[in-house]
Amino acid sequence: MAVLITFLTLQAWWGNKGWQGIEKLLSPLLAVPHVAFAIGFSLLFTPSGWFFRLFAFITGQEQPYNWSIVQDNLGIGLTLALALKETPFLLLMSISVLRQIQVDKLLTVSRSLGYNRSAAWVKVILPIWLRKMRFPVYAVLAYSLSVVDVAMILGPSSPPTFAVLVWQWFNDPDLSLLPRAAVGAMMLFGLCLLILAIYRKIETIFLDRIQGWQFSGSKQLSLPGKNIFRLVSLISLATLPILLVWSFALRWSFPDLWPLRFSLRFWQQEMSHLSELIGNSLLLALIAATTAIMLSVACLEYRDRYHKSIPRLVIATPMLIPQLSVLFGIQISIYVLPGAWHVPATIWAHILFAFPYVYLALDGPWQSYDQRLTQTAISLGKNRWQAWWLVKFPLLIPAILLAWAVGASVSLAQYLPTQLLGAGRIMTLTTEAVSLASGEDRRVSALYGLLQAMLPFLFFAFALATSRLADPKRQKSRLTTLKASIYDFVGKKPDYKH
Repeated sequence: MAVLITFLTLQAWWGNKGWQGIEKLLSPLLAVPHVAFAIGFSLLFTPSGWFFRLFAFITGQEQPYNWSIVQDNLGIGLTLALALKETPFLLLMSISVLRQIQVDKLLTVSRSLGYNRSAAWVKVILPIWLRKMRFPVYAVLAYSLSVVDVAMILGPSSPPTFAVLVWQWFNDPDLSLLPRAAVGAMMLFGLCLLILAIYRKIETIFLDRIQGWQFSGSKQLSLPGKNIFRLVSLISLATLPILLVWSFALRWSFPDLWPLRFSLRFWQQEMSHLSELIGNSLLLALIAATTAIMLSVACLEYRDRYHKSIPRLVIATPMLIPQLSVLFGIQISIYVLPGAWHVPATIWAHILFAFPYVYLALDGPWQSYDQRLTQTAISLGKNRWQAWWLVKFPLLIPAILLAWAVGASVSLAQYLPTQLLGAGRIMTLTTEAVSLASGEDRRVSALYGLLQAMLPFLFFAFALATSRLADPKRQKSRLTTLKASIYDFVGKKPDYKH
């Protein structure tokens, strides 16, 4: 569903006036953590949620409905929520892919052959785009199969999803049943590999063997897309206001569209506990994001200098393997070591899962950087470090800050690494939000979900403000000075007197 929504959105909006608005909208959509989105989604679509309140207001219904798509046995709500949440990620990954394949030229040639826009996107661009989107789709498949926190909030409970079942085995107080959890972790890993192999086979059949749909049939197609993305963005963005309203609501009877009474009681009640949670969350995010940035920059600089790099498949491994399968092995390894290692292990796990996202976020800007600028600076008497600091770093600092914010948001959303490797001693907003989401008090769960959603926005806002302060005039003046030096060095006549 996420791949389909992404493609329909791209074929409807790419190259149009509204696409810039979509690009600006992707950052806030991606900044919302999965747990906060899941809590907001549940408050929207439970039988007494705001969506059904609106429907009851229109139809005159006075009692809550008896059916729900949240925690239903078919997993409809979980499927919809994951599809909606992963669509912005696939759209973001598609931007660099579509720029590489030069969509405008392909559309121009297709139109000259009689194909309209939708037909050109289906028959020409779709096969190229789908192949290049393989790794992002793999990441979505692996995450959707192995997600625990979102499935605990929105997924079915009897029986739960297999990942949640394995997590319950891990938490079983009977230690003699721990081998069962180990077998479950390995089965989850094998199931993930099987799903990825099935998708790869379907892609091969669809694109390489059954190709008649690409060059036969009508040249005129009509596809939706604009309204679909509007609906996706509306639902995604509506989760934040509903969390805000519920966190202050004191009395909200069905089918009223607005609470009858508001109160600060729940904020005051949780304030003493929130300071520790926010401090732990921010500290973990700062350490993980900063370390991931340093490692990513070091890897990219090593690649540019020596033309050797770690394969992208190895870098993307934490994104493609179920977290439970990896964390179980890490936990067993830590048990062998003497002493208490829960804090270093938790920090290392956050770095491990944030690093691939940070690296991939910096890979495109690093490849786009013109190496001739560095070579010119070196030829003008600067050493390699000075050339990097004075020329390359100012040009890439917006991308570095954005990747840093991405790494922080990934760290803030980590539930399993904190809960499993922290041994229950490290509490963050995410762990508390998941544990409270299954409770009966929606106000407290909304409060924690709202705060968990706000922290990534703080990192993105800081990155945006800092990049604007460091980027526009200063970079322009430095580039102007650099170009003037180059022109003066190349163009002036030699002075034979000296």
